[in-house]
This record gives sequence, structure tokens and C-alpha cells, in this order.
Amino acid sequence: MSFFKKTLATFGIGSAKVDTVLKQDAAFPGQKLMLDVYVYGGATEQAIDNIDLKLCCRYRKPMKTKEGQEVSHSTVPATHVLASWSLPYSFSIEPHQERVFPVELDIPWNTPVTLGDAKVWLETGLDIAMASDPTDKDEVTIRPDPLEDSIFTALENAGLRIRQVECEFVKGFELPFVQEFEFVPVHGEFHGRWRELEIVTYRDENELKIWLDVDRQKQGLGGMLSSFIGSNKLKREMTLSADTPPEEAGAKVLAFLDQTT
Repeated sequence: MSFFKKTLATFGIGSAKVDTVLKQDAAFPGQKLMLDVYVYGGATEQAIDNIDLKLCCRYRKPMKTKEGQEVSHSTVPATHVLASWSLPYSFSIEPHQERVFPVELDIPWNTPVTLGDAKVWLETGLDIAMASDPTDKDEVTIRPDPLEDSIFTALENAGLRIRQVECEFVKGFELPFVQEFEFVPVHGEFHGRWRELEIVTYRDENELKIWLDVDRQKQGLGGMLSSFIGSNKLKREMTLSADTPPEEAGAKVLAFLDQTT
């Protein structure tokens, strides 16, 4: 093996490559994501210490000046790592050799649903000593878990439509952001009673927490709900047990809204 080829590989030229292939069209929070990680040998033999994976998402956070002051009503995109894994696959890859590793990953609860501007992706990297580490990036489609899906379906059946979905920065919460769903009534019993509904959820293995805010003044909430999370200022908050039958979850949220609005 020539010194020149070794030197080029340290700069990523002729180095090993990685490609992740998802086996599912969509993934669900709290469930498995199945994938294959392909590693392709480059121009020289290389030692791979391990395979690293990160599940990431995008959210909006306040823009700050150089002095650290927040700029009013201005936001910038930010990245949050939802979960990371280091697979202890230490091996050598020969020139032009192909290896494949089947992988199962647990999708964390509260991984954002990929609606609107919400983006979720998987980054796969090879840890190669004394060399440029090759990476691969794949977008992941995330669908609501059964409880959340039943709530959205019930709202839609009651005449509401999703108008906007955003991942917004929040303080004093388990995550640095919340995903906010904005609904508008287009017909049905809520039409004419209020202008819009904002919903934020937080799920763990035991329960689903739901925060709701309703605008009846026709002025627009403008993401007000996310700014209240963690402040004990919200009036409409409910909790559903994780074992609540999905067909009942939506009905309970509608009844709660009817009683409080």
C-alpha cells in the first residue's frame, strides 16, 4: 500500500464510505426504526472503530445579538440531537469491500411529527482513526403515535383543520423546544365559537400530557402556547394514561374542550 494512498485517505479521498438504508417508509415515536448500514471500502484498508448514529431535528430559537440579547420576534433554525448511538462494531474494511450491518433503533418519545417545517433526520458516521470520518444523512418520516393520531383524527372529524405546525424554543421544559399544532375550525360545533386552537403534547411511557389554548377574540394566538409551557400559567391542561384506548382519547379531548370553552 503506497504512502500516497494512505495520505489521501486521511483527508477523505479514497476513504471508506457509509450509506444508511431505511427499511420503513415511516417511523413512530416509542417504536423501532429498522435500517441497514452499508460500509464500502475505499482505496486502502482502513480500521473502523465504531459506527455512530444521531437522530436529529430542527426547531426555531430566538435570534441573539453579539452581546447575547434576544432580537424581538426574530428566530433562527437550530438543531437538537434527540438520541445518539455508538455501535461497537470494530472492524477493518478492505479496499472495495462491502459490509452491511442490520440495525434497530428506538425512536424516542416526543420525536417531532414531520409536518409543516418539522424535519427529522438520521446522521450515520464511521469513526476512523487518523482519518476524515465519512458521514451519511437521511431524512426520517415520523408519524404520530396512536394516542396522538386519534386526537388529531377526532379534531378533524369535529371540523378542525391543521393550519400550521412548528417546533418552537421553550424554557423550563424537558426539551429545548415543543412542537405546536395550530388548528382552525372550518365547520362543526366549534365553528364560530373561537378562531383557532393550539395544542402541545408531551409523551412518555406512562402518560400523554396535553396543553391547549383557544383564541376566541379573532386576534390570533401567534404561538402563545409555547411561551407558557412550564410557567404554570396555562388553564387548559389534561393528562391521558398511556393505556387509554385510542378510540377513547379523541373523544376525551373533545369533551374537555367543550367543557372549558
